[in-house]
Amino acid sequence: MKEKGKIVGVNGPVLTIGGSRAFEMMEMVYVGWQKLIGEVIAINRDNVIVQVYENTTGLKVGEPVYSSEEPMSLQLGPGIVGGVFDGIQRPLPTLEALTGPFIGRGLDTQSLDPERYWDVEITVKVGQQLEEGVVYALVPETGLLTHRVMVPPGMGGTVVETVPDGEYKVNDTVVTIKNRFSELVSLSLCQRWPVRKPRPFRLRHPLTKPLVTGQRVIDTLFPIAKGGAAAVPGSFGTGKTMTQHQLAKWSDADLIVYIGCGERGNEITEVLEDFPKLTDPRSGRPLMERTILIANTSNMPVAAREASIYTGITIAEYYRDMGYHVAIMADSTSRWAEALREISGRLEEMPAEEGFPAYLPSRLSQFYERAGYVENLNRSEGSVSIIGAVSPQGGDFSEPVTQNTKRFIRCFWALDRQLAYSRHYPAIHWLTSYSEYTELLEPWYEKEVAEGFQANRKEILRILQEESKLMEIVKLIGSDILPEEQKLTLEVAKLIRVGFLQQNIFHDVDTFVTIQKQYKMMRIILHVQRRMRNVVEAGIPVSQIRKTGLLDELVKMKYAILNQDLTPFVALHEKIDTVCDEVIESYRGFERTRSS
Repeated sequence: MKEKGKIVGVNGPVLTIGGSRAFEMMEMVYVGWQKLIGEVIAINRDNVIVQVYENTTGLKVGEPVYSSEEPMSLQLGPGIVGGVFDGIQRPLPTLEALTGPFIGRGLDTQSLDPERYWDVEITVKVGQQLEEGVVYALVPETGLLTHRVMVPPGMGGTVVETVPDGEYKVNDTVVTIKNRFSELVSLSLCQRWPVRKPRPFRLRHPLTKPLVTGQRVIDTLFPIAKGGAAAVPGSFGTGKTMTQHQLAKWSDADLIVYIGCGERGNEITEVLEDFPKLTDPRSGRPLMERTILIANTSNMPVAAREASIYTGITIAEYYRDMGYHVAIMADSTSRWAEALREISGRLEEMPAEEGFPAYLPSRLSQFYERAGYVENLNRSEGSVSIIGAVSPQGGDFSEPVTQNTKRFIRCFWALDRQLAYSRHYPAIHWLTSYSEYTELLEPWYEKEVAEGFQANRKEILRILQEESKLMEIVKLIGSDILPEEQKLTLEVAKLIRVGFLQQNIFHDVDTFVTIQKQYKMMRIILHVQRRMRNVVEAGIPVSQIRKTGLLDELVKMKYAILNQDLTPFVALHEKIDTVCDEVIESYRGFERTRSS
């Protein structure tokens, strides 16, 4: 660590450093006597601009600046899964042990515990040729996930020495190789990687498999593919964080990276307290065994908020390279954009719309474009799916962050304030949301679930759209004068909204629903629509079916029928036929009696 300059100006988290020829762009530096962590973001003729990821209170002109001679990088190895880190990958439990509940400054901590021993199984032999990405050791990181230690990108060679299987620390050399320059290179259990540089892969695959979430409105109407990108925009109190928590628990991703970026401290505290108590529903083990938490609250230094997004995506790519499917929950990208705006303002850059910097779209694209389903360097397959929450002020979806985000994502789950306030969860509105993955995923649904799945989905959406048009008329003149056919549409649409789209996350049966059960529920709803149309065509008002209580029973099928046993749908199908036939027969009998 060499001193290469001195502070000549302080403007909040933005510092001006003298000695521009000694630094490089994106280089990580240590600022002041306390060695606060910073990053070079601009180089002028005489000065360097550095953004500092810690509180700069008390810094003075003339204090030294030290160079790390490397870009802002992460330490990647066993010990990340189950950990809780700040925006620059410092472990929060370690920081708390050093300084108490309030994080101190200039703390020299390692991201991974250097003293912890790991059980290591070496998977290569002396004389074997290793290429970049090849797995040379296996470490059981948690009960749910095995860490596959890989040759770093850009490296490779012939194995000349290995250690026997046993217990080792992350920095211990376990394999030694000779590269093409005949140099000996030591490989440990960890590696470093710059956060702003995407990790390489061999091939990007088309997105043809869904990320199954167990949430009906998502899986059925607006699915996201593995390797896809989605946005969850909504105003305060509409359930962005709750939706992401549900996806983190129930989605079929191998690993969850949850980034609390600039959110309220009490929300992040709730996450930190609740996640360790949750059980993974697929394995019965603690959910933290497949979760990584990055906590960066709104009262933490604003520059670290900007870095936390890149920290999360880099960790996700690292586990993707092992062959895992990773889902990122970024909550929220709006706070990240606000950090960009504050830094840009202190740099006196020309503002664009609503004060955001002109490069906001390019930064958003750099984040969302790192999602994908790929063939890795070691020929395994993995994916990174990004689900970013957006917090538009006042729920205005026309503001810059939401509009620019829509350019780079293909799945838009718009949360509605009225639905949220009426206790409709998830509050994803079916008229303002969309998914461009439906056509790509259609072969999977038709093969893995049932033929006709997409046709049923389209019919469900058509009914909801028709209801929206009819409600405009109902608001003006009421529903009594509508023809029976239109009353039928309103009844079926209500059944879809309450019995299918609305989901109870606190109910053991309804909190997660398999794709197969979702399909059966759709079929039942569309079947009752057809039979009710038969009733209406017989000249019988819809109110006669409503009196039977059949529709109320169908609403409760989401609770009554288990995911593991779908046979009750057969009896429910028959009951619909029986009730509708009885209504038609009794009405005809009544007509015959009256006519006689």
